[in-house]
This record gives sequence, C-alpha cells and structure tokens, in this order.
Amino acid sequence: MAGQLDRLRDVGSLPNVSFGVVPMRPDRLCMPVEGFWIYDNAPVNVELVSGYLTITQPREVAEYARRYAELAEMAVYGPRARALISAALSALG
Repeated sequence: MAGQLDRLRDVGSLPNVSFGVVPMRPDRLCMPVEGFWIYDNAPVNVELVSGYLTITQPREVAEYARRYAELAEMAVYGPRARALISAALSALG
C-alpha cells in the first residue's frame, strides 16, 4: 500500500492532474460505499463485490452525478491532499 500511496502523491503533483482526497469526516458516512466512475454524465459504471453495473437511466445517472459533486466539494486538493497522503504513509510506518 505504501507504494500506491507514494504514486498517488507523485501523480497528484502533476500540473495536468486534478487529484482530490476526501478526508474521513462524519458527514462522509452518507456517501456510497461502492466505487463508481462517471463519464460526461452518462453512463455510470459501478463496481460491486459480486459484479459490475452500467447505469444508464437518466434519473440514476443524475443521482451519481450529484453524489460525485458532493464528494468533490468535500475533497482537498494540491498540497493539502498530498499532506493527507503523507500522513497515511507515516502511519503505515
């Protein structure tokens, strides 16, 4: 995991990359637990333990877009994001 965190910290410093880290906060608990990818608001790809879903219904796509916007607003970017990653690396020992 240390190698992955180190790589994320490096990539996050590139000028053409916007990389945000969502800190652990109490209001983050209402966020989706599954990983999802949204491309230009349609479709949404969702990775589950038992499979992979592609969401195409406009109402459902809009829900994922709304959740993404909430996560992006909670995230920290730039030096603050890299500081969180460095703290996680330090905690690993």
